[in-house]
Amino acid sequence: MKNTTALPLVALLAMAAAPSFAQTAATPEYTFTGNAGLFTDYRFRGISQTVKQPAFQGGFDFSHQSGFYLGNWNSNVDSGFYNGANLEMDFYGGFKGSFDAFTYDIGALYYYYPGSGIAGTNKIDNTELYVAGGWGPFSLKYSYAVSDFFGITDTKGAYYVDGTITYPLSKEIALIGHVGYQGGLKNGARITEFDGSVRTSITDWKFGATYDLSGWILGASYIDTDRSFSGGTGSLENKDIANGTVVLSVTKSF
Repeated sequence: MKNTTALPLVALLAMAAAPSFAQTAATPEYTFTGNAGLFTDYRFRGISQTVKQPAFQGGFDFSHQSGFYLGNWNSNVDSGFYNGANLEMDFYGGFKGSFDAFTYDIGALYYYYPGSGIAGTNKIDNTELYVAGGWGPFSLKYSYAVSDFFGITDTKGAYYVDGTITYPLSKEIALIGHVGYQGGLKNGARITEFDGSVRTSITDWKFGATYDLSGWILGASYIDTDRSFSGGTGSLENKDIANGTVVLSVTKSF
């Protein structure tokens, strides 16, 4: 999900230095933007969705000056993890705005996996409602599943709480810290770890940095969780898809 874009400091200084008769450019009624990126791994809430293989991701966003927005985001995923689907398509919409230095964002997100459900397995999808708030470099978000959690029967009510801090060191460099908690993993959504223990929650965290190279965003992050388990085609190799790893990325908005 995208954050509300603020005017760069250079633009603000230029406006302040302009002659008094100059007029401020009108805010566009709507904007349409796109984004694309390459990642060495796709981690969703700390868990690898590609069994630690690279991912190509991208999407489009429509925003109205009222605060209303719609968007689509896509990524390759492990077909063994998603019952035959090798593509994740997310569709979302909501409303965002601000009060002084406080920002808010309310919306809904639908996760769609075309082709899932082969050989009589569960068809996987998920619908969540979310509310988020931000102040300065801090943001907090709460997501709540109103459908069965990723196609698992009787798992409505799963929730995710995450907090993020983005701290700019310079115009080009920013540090990022994140921690999230996934709760409500009941029934078939419970996590069975390598030692045989069964858990109903998972905590993930991330520490990283980004570098803006003329509009190309280079990223490096360490991502980890408090769980240890396998899944999808990773089960064939007994591969842990929830342990710590470094994810490298390059992204571009246009």
